[in-house]
Amino acid sequence: MKVVFASNNAHKVSEFKSCLADAGLDIEILTIKETGFTGDIIESADTFKGNAYIKAKTLSDYTGLIAIADDSGLSVDALNGAPGVYSARFAGEDATDSDNIQKLLAELKDKPERSAKFVCTICVCRPDGETLYVSGESKGEIIDERRGGGTFGYDPVFYYPPFDKTFAEMTSDEKNSISHRGRAVEELLKHTDFFLK
Repeated sequence: MKVVFASNNAHKVSEFKSCLADAGLDIEILTIKETGFTGDIIESADTFKGNAYIKAKTLSDYTGLIAIADDSGLSVDALNGAPGVYSARFAGEDATDSDNIQKLLAELKDKPERSAKFVCTICVCRPDGETLYVSGESKGEIIDERRGGGTFGYDPVFYYPPFDKTFAEMTSDEKNSISHRGRAVEELLKHTDFFLK
């Protein structure tokens, strides 16, 4: 069966496909580009759940297929939950991952509290309008120096104490086993009847 994953982010799509494959699910995942959709999807909600719904609903309506979308980001305690839904554009609309990390570290300068968590909410939209939401979290702390070869998002400065590594230092298997997206997908796999029925 074909399912639309509402993203063109190659890293995110690869991570999602890997999680489904590990679960033994034989599902063809289409990206936004592969559906032919060329419109703009404005993520105007102020919650991860709201933005995930906007993306999934738009793609499900366009394709007539089940669409899965996630919205995720970093929530830092010392910054009252920021950058949150603005994680990808924390340093501005055209900010790079490096720009966002630089702004984050600047905002945390002289703050002793470094606890943070990555949050991921997944929305599944069926063509009949039914929706399902699942979430996952991964708790860690923000460190001052970038570590690891990975350059995705805030991974180089998000330290996960149980593994004594940043997300950027982990193998994909290690990260999938404890990441916010991995945990959200784990929850999703408990509801396969929703999108396989």
